[in-house]
Parts: sequence; C-alpha cells; structure tokens
Amino acid sequence: MSAHVGEIVIEAGHGARRYWSDLWMYRGLLYFLAWRDILVRYKQTVIGVAWAVIQPLLLMVILTIVFSRLAKLPSGGAPYSLLVFSGLLPWFFFSQAFGNAASSLIGNASMVSKVYFPRMIIPLSAVIVCLVDFAIALVLLLLMALVLGALPDWRVVALPAFLALAFVTALGAGLWMAALNVKYRDFRYIVPFMIQIGMYISPVGFNSNLVPEKWRMLYSLNPMVGVIDGFRWSLLGGKADFYAPGLIASVALSLILLLSGISFFRKTERRFADLI
Repeated sequence: MSAHVGEIVIEAGHGARRYWSDLWMYRGLLYFLAWRDILVRYKQTVIGVAWAVIQPLLLMVILTIVFSRLAKLPSGGAPYSLLVFSGLLPWFFFSQAFGNAASSLIGNASMVSKVYFPRMIIPLSAVIVCLVDFAIALVLLLLMALVLGALPDWRVVALPAFLALAFVTALGAGLWMAALNVKYRDFRYIVPFMIQIGMYISPVGFNSNLVPEKWRMLYSLNPMVGVIDGFRWSLLGGKADFYAPGLIASVALSLILLLSGISFFRKTERRFADLI
C-alpha cells in the first residue's frame, strides 16, 4: 500500500517472490475465512451436517439401482453400493470445491474491493472448507464397509495422495473459473453445467475398466478418472484396479491445470477490485 498526497492507493504485491511471501504472511486470513465458512454452514444447524450425509446416500442408491439392477454392470467383486460411494466421495469433494472456488471472489466482493491481500486466499479457503464434508462422507463410507464386511486393506495409506490430487484438480479449475467469473459474469451459469456434464463423463457409477481399451487413454484425459480410480483402489481392498497410464495422465493434467490456473489468476488479479 503506497500513500500519495491526498490519496491512498491499494496495490498488489509485485513479483512472484513477494506475492508468495504475502500469501504466507496472510495465512491467518486464510484460516479465518475457512473457519467462518465452516461455522456458517454447521453452527446451530442440523441440515448442514445432514446434507453432507443425505446427498451422497441418495445418489448412491439411485446410481446403484441404475447401473447394478437395471444395467447389470459388474462391480469387480466389491458390493456395488461401495463401488458407487467410493466414486462419489472424490466427485462430491471436487464438484463442491470447484463450484465454491468459482464463486468465491464474487461472494467476497466487499473484501476484494477495499483492502489488499493475496486474492488467491479466497478460492483456496473455499476449497479447504470442502474437506469437512469429505471427512463426514469418508466416515460414512467406512461404516458402510464395516457393515458389509469389506474394510480397506493396506492400500488405504495411498488415499491422502489421491485426495491431494483431487484438491489440486479442484483448485486449478477453481482458480480459472474464479478469475473468469469476475471478468465475465456469464460464467456463473456455465459452472453448474460443467459440474453436471463432468459427472456424466466420470466413472462415478461404474468401473472405468468397462471403457474399451482403445478409448481408455482418451477417457483418462478427464483428470477425475484417475482420481476416482485411485480412490477405489485405495478403499475397496484390491477389488478395483487403476489404469497406470491414465493415472499418469491425470496427475500431469491436474498439475498443468493448477499451474495454468495460478498463472491466469495472477495475471488478472490486479483488475479484480475494478471489475468486481
């Protein structure tokens, strides 16, 4: 922040090194925003916690009926309900984190337009908040696995790595959409459509190994394919596999999405206060 005669000018940090040091310096604001959103959602309310359980359960039942009972698709030896839920777990995290991050700058317009801080804190906090719903759904999945006698084996130690991959994917996509949403408000209508389409082209309700081998690499260009396959491999005790080339593609594409999202966000960040 620089001062001139008769006016105060709010400026963003210049240079990559100063920006990242600013991001660390303002980490308290990151904690505050994340905790504020958690309190708003869960304090003195039942529906906040209940919805984190009811929504995936209802969708699990529907997808299980459609793909297992009607389409009669194989589950690879795992209970089909667990196959579906282990796919819904990362998908719900990604869709909520992506949607929240995309609208986060508009939702905090008063902060963006009045004071300087690294704006990336806002979409980052929006993604972090979604880890609470993820934790609730994960506990529910483990309880289901206990009841069905299908608890995870040693592969579960890889789950944090696949969660980190989902986090990177959601943050990268969210940074792109958050910046675009400030400049072009029509993107707020595009994001829900992208989430809806994304669920249909991701293996949420079925095993991705049902995709013909010649199309599997092309199918894996959707980064969430590798994430979902990884979650199933970790949680279903070896009753699901993952396509190694597709996982490599998912990791590479997620990192490209994150790095390009950071670059685009930084290039447009200085104009947020004028546009928002």
